Amino acid sequence: MGKIAFLFAGQGAQYPGMGKDLADNSSGAKAVFAMADSVRPGTASQCFTGTQDELSQTNNTQPCIFCVDMAAACALTEHGIACDCVAGFSLGEIAALTFAGMLSLEDGFKLVCKRAELMHSAGKELKSIMAAVLKLDNAKVEELASKYQHIYSVNYNCPGQLVVSGAPDEMEQFKLDVKGSGGRYLQLPVSGGFHSPFMADAAEEFTQELSKYNFKNPKFDIYSNYTSKKYSTSVQDLLTNQIKSPVKWQSLIENMISDGVDTFIECGPGHTLSGFVSKINGNVRIYNVENSQDAERVAEEIKNA
Repeated sequence: MGKIAFLFAGQGAQYPGMGKDLADNSSGAKAVFAMADSVRPGTASQCFTGTQDELSQTNNTQPCIFCVDMAAACALTEHGIACDCVAGFSLGEIAALTFAGMLSLEDGFKLVCKRAELMHSAGKELKSIMAAVLKLDNAKVEELASKYQHIYSVNYNCPGQLVVSGAPDEMEQFKLDVKGSGGRYLQLPVSGGFHSPFMADAAEEFTQELSKYNFKNPKFDIYSNYTSKKYSTSVQDLLTNQIKSPVKWQSLIENMISDGVDTFIECGPGHTLSGFVSKINGNVRIYNVENSQDAERVAEEIKNA
């Protein structure tokens, strides 16, 4: 077996009830939610009983998904599974570097809460939305987006899926262009046009927040959304630019595979990242862990591989 990578889920994967089974069956997961409630009271109940609308507000989504991401990874490690490297999609990158030991669990959570607050405010101030474009190649989506002043190609997820951020009025016509070109337009359940110039002010303020933290050396390699490569430059620069720049997820996964990863385990709600990886490369092993049964099953399968 080659290397194992843990992947941490990002915004858009949230759903009511996420994480409760983990908290009920894993001591490590339970500790994650206890920490979160000590810093941000009500976080656990939002995960376990919050509505979809409540969970889809950025200032709630990011802290909640961070907790479920970390809880899933804790449950998996309790079954004896370790990783060689990590990556996280958008906010999941904070979970990844926290799991890698660059920040304490509490500091990682505090940083996510601030990130969420800044991005939520930016989304309200500059009205913007995100949509996935399916069935078209990247070049065609970029061509369609280039006709508009405020539509940007932002998340390069996998072959046949590129996410754009844009102004709502322009996105209405863009949607028709996508359909006219044979593609499919799917608006995402997020409250802002992330990873685009709409987030420039949030990124600038986030830089100031990052200066308050002391980042330690990671225990294993972390791959950056901004560069798609291993962390090698300033953490502050990577995380600041990530907020206002495209997520190069397909390239990131391809780089992990080139570096010897053949087993990917998605930690957190849903299986969005697992789907991306399967479309990027059909020859790797892919698992997802979002509850205690998953953690036990995946650990057993990997040990017997």
